[in-house]
Amino acid sequence: MKTLLALTLLLAPLSHAVEKPNVLFIVIDDLNDWIGCLGGHPQVKTPSLDKLAARGTLFTNAHCQAPLCNPSRSSFLTGLRPSTTGVYGLMPGIREVESLKQQVTLPQELMKAGWFTYTCGKIFHDGSIKPKDRAAEFSEWGPTSPMPMPKTPFVGIFTHPAMDWGVFPVNDEDQADWKIASAAIAKMKTVPKGQPWFIAAGFRLPHVPCYASQKWFDLYPDETLQMPLIKEDDRADLPRFADYMNWKLPEPRLITLREHQQWRPLVRAYLACVSFVDSQIGRVLEALDESGQADNTIVVALSDHGWHLGEKGITGKNTLWERSTRVPFIWAGPGVTKGQRCGRPAELLDIMPTLLEMLTLPERKDLDGHSLVSQLKDAKATREFPAITTHNQNNHAIRTEQWRYIRYADGSEELYDEAADPNEWKNLASDPKHAVTKRELAQWLPKINTHAVPGSAQRILTYDGETPVWEGEPIDPKAPFPEAALKKLPGPTPEPQ
Repeated sequence: MKTLLALTLLLAPLSHAVEKPNVLFIVIDDLNDWIGCLGGHPQVKTPSLDKLAARGTLFTNAHCQAPLCNPSRSSFLTGLRPSTTGVYGLMPGIREVESLKQQVTLPQELMKAGWFTYTCGKIFHDGSIKPKDRAAEFSEWGPTSPMPMPKTPFVGIFTHPAMDWGVFPVNDEDQADWKIASAAIAKMKTVPKGQPWFIAAGFRLPHVPCYASQKWFDLYPDETLQMPLIKEDDRADLPRFADYMNWKLPEPRLITLREHQQWRPLVRAYLACVSFVDSQIGRVLEALDESGQADNTIVVALSDHGWHLGEKGITGKNTLWERSTRVPFIWAGPGVTKGQRCGRPAELLDIMPTLLEMLTLPERKDLDGHSLVSQLKDAKATREFPAITTHNQNNHAIRTEQWRYIRYADGSEELYDEAADPNEWKNLASDPKHAVTKRELAQWLPKINTHAVPGSAQRILTYDGETPVWEGEPIDPKAPFPEAALKKLPGPTPEPQ
């Protein structure tokens, strides 16, 4: 009996030591750096994300791999760069690409290692995983919860139904993100006993349409609303290829918003949506605390890419500038030092190698990212790698702690000193003083630049060395930037509902 007791006491600490952590994976759609702890907007209120950052490590210089939903999510879920996969547009999904059909994704890696995996909301890009393939990607799929839509758009001047914003619906409980948070909370309470879990909750706001109930708009009174800083001639020193990157898009240009007095309403609606989605993340985090599992749960919170709200004369993403690439990126839980702010460049690609190391799973040599474990322990730990963002073939941005270097497919360039010029108002690429800096940064440009895969569609730009082609239509090099090309014909704007 004494021998059995001694053996039990000996094994008890060992059993506790090998307990595998859970992972709560929070993905937000189109959220730029407008959260309190990143300081992207002076008035934004995001207490839940700020609290999460305080209990973990906030990467203040984190960037997406692609400024568009499908290629960004395909990248951080597969661990491969868009320039490696050739996935640049909103189509196709990874399992429709021959070279990616067998690629083991992050949730598959954990499921294979014994984790129960669950997804709700938008983790993969909508429609990119066919219903017949879902069981192979996650143990269980919860509701995807599409956005609710009013019968009549509030703005009503754009060709795309998503280009809308306003007070809707009346009750928060009717919002998609409320339902997504509720699904994650419910699953947290019913996960299989004795098995570590990976719960991925993909929130839809502040992606357009920017709808929130009145109380979230009340946080940002119109009369005191601070607007983004812009420079009226900001595009004057840009190479022509910069225009091609977001040639014809449903997202309105700044000139169009101003013409219809919609710039302030959009900014206000975006902020309202940011605060609402923050509240839903708060519900999930509170449920985690109440579950008693927080001490053994790694929390990763991120956005798939940023969003312009008038900067450089545009709204939306699809650019290689800071506003489009910089994202919130927060880690908390076991193995993460609390209260840290890390200014080293970080990429969303780093998620998979970091989690594999933290969960003591085998290292994968095929991944393009690099583990952030050293920085999660010590924010000042050195890191040699920059952050690299790609949009369509052979267009890349290299972001270090000081510099952003952009090289387009035609060889044209931009260079910004982020320390001296955080708004990226002065393109230094033509200044001979920075020739050495450009050469050093150019060494990080991806050596593999895969052509867009078969079936690529929606926001695809190609370049054959002479003619840029936007979604199959050659661009006239003398054509003006289509500032307001996607406006509807003049007509009455519907009254708010």
